[in-house]
Amino acid sequence: MTEQAQIDPSHRTGKKVRSLTRLIESDAALLSAQLKELRTRAFPPAAQKELRKFTSGEAAKLVGVTDAYIRQLSLAGDVPETEKNARGRRLFTLEQIHEVRRTLARSKPNYLPGRRTGDHLQVIAITNFKGGSGKTTTAAHVSQYFAMRGFRTLAIDLDPQASLSALFGLQPEFDLEENDTLYGAIRYDDQQRPMNDVIRSTYFAGLDIVPGNLELQEFEHDTPRVLAEGRRSSDRMFFSRIATALASVEDRYDIVILDCPPSLGFLTLSALCAARSVLVTIHPQMLDVASMSQFLHMTSSLLDVVEQAGGDADYDFFRYAITRYEPSDGPQGQIVGLMRSLFGERVLTTPILKSTAIADAGLTKQTLYEIGRENFTRSTYDRAIEALDTVHAEIETLILEAWGRAA
Repeated sequence: MTEQAQIDPSHRTGKKVRSLTRLIESDAALLSAQLKELRTRAFPPAAQKELRKFTSGEAAKLVGVTDAYIRQLSLAGDVPETEKNARGRRLFTLEQIHEVRRTLARSKPNYLPGRRTGDHLQVIAITNFKGGSGKTTTAAHVSQYFAMRGFRTLAIDLDPQASLSALFGLQPEFDLEENDTLYGAIRYDDQQRPMNDVIRSTYFAGLDIVPGNLELQEFEHDTPRVLAEGRRSSDRMFFSRIATALASVEDRYDIVILDCPPSLGFLTLSALCAARSVLVTIHPQMLDVASMSQFLHMTSSLLDVVEQAGGDADYDFFRYAITRYEPSDGPQGQIVGLMRSLFGERVLTTPILKSTAIADAGLTKQTLYEIGRENFTRSTYDRAIEALDTVHAEIETLILEAWGRAA
């Protein structure tokens, strides 16, 4: 029996407990220890995630050339040495794919799709305060898509529940110290850290992360106190904190993805003011749509107050992303049709499908981009990955248009 269970055995027997605080603390400790054991078992020996390797066909698709051309470059020695599988096919790491891209860009710069002189840092806030809308799953997949496409990408977990961090193999209780989240870079006191100090590299080449944990909630507690002090200097205003932190590292990145918390607090508002674009995830169920209506009303009112105080809420694009969509579900189809009739092009053209492939990947804290096609029924995998790629390509087009160039 574990130490926690010995402290309070009533959590197993169901008997009335004297202290709910002790019971919850005991359950949290038990769950954390089990999660750590599961992670160690899933990713031995160092308990760190690694990204799979890509076939030459996958590499060619990511770079934007043919498989035959990749083989030609390999034979000519113009691409890095790669390992081969049992069938003699070349396997590329994501970093090797980026190297191929950089090699080709010497003669044709378009192979590097990132920012050019005059292009602004593209910051996308992914938000909705209704749980279950697929917000974090969307943030993880879109971050990885842009990294695979060759954009220098930063993902920021603003949710105290830290689901995005968990998907990237970080367990907040064990992997983070105090001040290791974005809170460390936006706090108001003398313990504030440079933004560079809270950024971590990931196993996805070209993708960094700022992880989250419960300390992010401190920003919600600190801000009312600072506002009550009455000091209105620009560096003290809550809505400018994230934008200021990002400005200090903007030369390192092309795209920043903000996974907002499922609430409309000071942290979300600061994220919305830092963003150049907004993606609202919506599960096509009537309760979710009704909740989104309230979310939009509240957001509009609060942003109006922020703008009057000097905040910036101008966006390159504002889009709704339909998530967990089941094409065979008639009521869902009706709701999607209603949204398209109301919002037109602000609804992304392709919905993100509800897929057993995505759900199964999530069981091992992975995304569909991390797991190879061979792990699923081909039709299931192909259908899900095609929907994801189509949605993300539409977002990529919007970004390139905001930068003044075609996709």
